[in-house]
Amino acid sequence: MRGKSLMFLMAMVVLGTPVAHAQYTAKDWPDGPSKQIFVDTCNGCHDINRVRGGYTPEGWLTVARMMQNMQAAVPAEDWGPLTAYLMKSFPERKRPEAVIVDGPAKVNIAMWDVPTQGARPHDPLGARDGSIWWAAQLANKLGRVDPKTGAIKEYTLKSSFTGPHGLVDDKAGNIWFTGNLTALIGKLDPATGIVTEYPLPDPNAKDPHTLNFDQSGILWFTVQQANMLGRLDPATGAIKLLASPTPKSRPYGIQINAEGIPVFVEFGTNKIATIDPKTLAIKEYTLPNADARPRRLAIGPDGMVWYADFARGYVGKLDLATGAVKEWPSPSGPKSEPYGMVFTKGAVWYSESNAKPNTIVRFDPGTEKFQSWAIPGGGDIVRNMSVASDGNPVMANSLVNQVGKVEIK
Repeated sequence: MRGKSLMFLMAMVVLGTPVAHAQYTAKDWPDGPSKQIFVDTCNGCHDINRVRGGYTPEGWLTVARMMQNMQAAVPAEDWGPLTAYLMKSFPERKRPEAVIVDGPAKVNIAMWDVPTQGARPHDPLGARDGSIWWAAQLANKLGRVDPKTGAIKEYTLKSSFTGPHGLVDDKAGNIWFTGNLTALIGKLDPATGIVTEYPLPDPNAKDPHTLNFDQSGILWFTVQQANMLGRLDPATGAIKLLASPTPKSRPYGIQINAEGIPVFVEFGTNKIATIDPKTLAIKEYTLPNADARPRRLAIGPDGMVWYADFARGYVGKLDLATGAVKEWPSPSGPKSEPYGMVFTKGAVWYSESNAKPNTIVRFDPGTEKFQSWAIPGGGDIVRNMSVASDGNPVMANSLVNQVGKVEIK
C-alpha cells in the first residue's frame, strides 16, 4: 500500500496540488457521516482545501472514480458515503456564465464518451490517419476513436500509474506521450500495442508535460514543475534536458514554428520563449502585463504566436521578429480561463475552461472578431486542443470524460 500511496501523492502533484500542505482537523469542515474519513484519508495525500471550489454531483462522481483508478486508500464500502458527503458539503461554486457570440462560421460539435470512468482525458491528438486519440491520465491508458464509425479502442500502458499527459504522432503512426507520473517519454505502436519507454535522465525531472516533433524528427517537450525543457532523438533515444532561464517559470505548452524553432509558454510567469535547435540557447519574451500567465499557444501561418492568458482571460499575439504584443479580452470575461488552443482554417480556436458551460471560441485575426459556441455536455474541462487531419479542431474534456471534434462546415 505504501507504493500505491506514493503514486497517489504524485498524482496529486499532477492535478495541481503542492505536496506540502496544511494539516486540517475535523472541526475545519462541514459535519457529515464521512467527515472523519475525508479528513484522515484525503488530507494524508494532498491539500484538501482545494475541495472548497466544489463540483456538481456528476463532477464529484467523476472525481471519486479518478481517485479509485489511482487506488486511493479508501475501503470499498466507504466510497458511496464519502462521495455523498463531498456532494453535499462542497457544491460547485458560481462560475462565469458563458457568453455566446454569434458570427458567420457554422460548426457541428461531435462528442464521444471515454469508456473508462474517471479516466481524466487530458490531451487530445488529431492523428494523421483521421483518428482522435486521448491521454487517459488517471486510467493509465491511451484511447483512440474513429470519428467515421465511432469505434473506440483503449491501450493499457507498460508501467503502472504512468500518468499519460501530452500526445503527438510520428510519420510511422506511433503515438508518443509524456509519462507525467513516472518521468518518462513513451511510444505506443498501435499495430502491436507495444510501448517503448525513455526515462528522463535527471531525477529532478519528474513531470514531463507537453511534446511536439520538429521537422527533422526531433522530439521537444516541457517539464513543468522541474522548470526544464527536453529534447529526445528517437533514432538513438538520447535525451538532453535544459533549464528554463527564469526560476519557477513552469514551461507548459510547446509548439514548433515553420523554421523548426520550438516555442513554449512559461505558465509560472509572464513570458514566452524560443529554443535555438542548434545551440540550445533560450530566448525569452516578456509580455507587457505582469499578471499574464500564458498556458497554451498556437502558431499561425505567418509565424505569429498566439497564446491563451489563463489568469487574465485574454487572447494574445506575439510577433517573434519584433517582440510586439497585442491582446484581446475573451468573450466570457476575466475569469473565463482560456486554455486549449489551436490555429486552423484561418482562425484561432480555443476553449474558455472556466465558463459555464465551457465554450469553443473562434477569433478571426483579420476582422479581430470573436464567435463562440457552448460545448455539448458542458465541456468541463478542455485543457488542450489539437487539429485533425481534415483541419478541424479536436478536444479532450477531463471532468465529463469525453473527447470531441469541432466540425467546421
